[in-house]
Amino acid sequence: MDRRVVITGIGMVTPLGAGKEAFAQALWQGETGIREITAFPTEGLASHLGAEVRAFEPRDFISVKNLRKMDRLSAMTTASVRMALDDAGLRIDPINRDRIGIVMGTAFGNTEHKVLTARVLFTEGPGMVSPIHVPNTVMNAPAGHASIEMGFRGVNTTVNHQAVSAETAIAYGAMEIRRGAADVIFAGGGDILSPFFYETLTRFRAVSPVNGGAEGARPFDRLRNGPVAGEGCGIVCLEAAELARERGAVPYAEVTGWGLASSPTPPTAWPIDPRGFSLALERALTMAGAVPAEIDLIQAAANGGRDLDAMEAAAYERLFGGRANPLITSLKGATGETFASGGIRAAALALSLREGIVPQVVGLNEPLVPLPFVIGASVNQPVRRGLLSGISYGGTYACLVFERRDP
Repeated sequence: MDRRVVITGIGMVTPLGAGKEAFAQALWQGETGIREITAFPTEGLASHLGAEVRAFEPRDFISVKNLRKMDRLSAMTTASVRMALDDAGLRIDPINRDRIGIVMGTAFGNTEHKVLTARVLFTEGPGMVSPIHVPNTVMNAPAGHASIEMGFRGVNTTVNHQAVSAETAIAYGAMEIRRGAADVIFAGGGDILSPFFYETLTRFRAVSPVNGGAEGARPFDRLRNGPVAGEGCGIVCLEAAELARERGAVPYAEVTGWGLASSPTPPTAWPIDPRGFSLALERALTMAGAVPAEIDLIQAAANGGRDLDAMEAAAYERLFGGRANPLITSLKGATGETFASGGIRAAALALSLREGIVPQVVGLNEPLVPLPFVIGASVNQPVRRGLLSGISYGGTYACLVFERRDP
């Protein structure tokens, strides 16, 4: 089968707020969720900033019975799925639940419970490890908890694909619907901040300030000196287009194409050669039946890293230079680098397609190349086709094309 796939709902828990209304309001106004870390001490570390999730009450979305068994990432995921389900206007019943599933992407999973379990295991012994904590150490805990809370009985998969985990999860979910294995898939991704994880990033010089100067997130800026770590979850409801049409749902967009590729890169380094990323871009456009001149907006992966931002900008100059001038934005100056950030960024792209608003690149003042970045304020402009770019350390790429569908 080759069914069309549309996005009919979105849900997110982010440093800019929980839910599409709070998120969109902050996004359009150019606000940032990056502040000094408050959840744990950062004394003695070179980095102190982070994009923490602050305004989120899990009990608003999750039953108390199930919430007691969940870790933070599972709670964020389950709440995001609940919001996407409600936004799509779907009802789960005994007839459709077998055809509804979830594909969740995460780069690191619940690092908080993993460290806690390991500490107890090696200091107090196996008998002292909590039976509630152990199930939450596995990568598929968030998808499992969300399915239990919602009552899904369809596809349940977790994608662990480094910093393109969420983009790959969305492509995988769309493939399951296209081939007829599911009617609805909730897809996206998320990661959390924890003391051990944050300290590891800082001591490995993986976050700002990696090259001196003031700490901060500056995607595509000449003075960028590394990403700021973030957390959060974003989920999109993928649905077979014919079923959405039958029930009168108005899609945000259609997922028309995706492309995956890679290039030789050390496991912990961001790629510097644009050819692998360019291949993923071209594959996504080819599958979507689109040419570069038909792309109106790029939701970029740039996070303020020296190598990532330069490589991504070079790829856009190579693919679009002289033929098209799509607007280019990046969320990571506002939400930080959450690693499995593609779910939040996919939701942002879907909102841009529906609302005709393109958010600015927070933290960008001096562009490293002369490309049409959105600087200073959000732009009101109709967007027909948007490109979601996913780039990971280790040289892995996953790109998707979304297209607005009018009612």
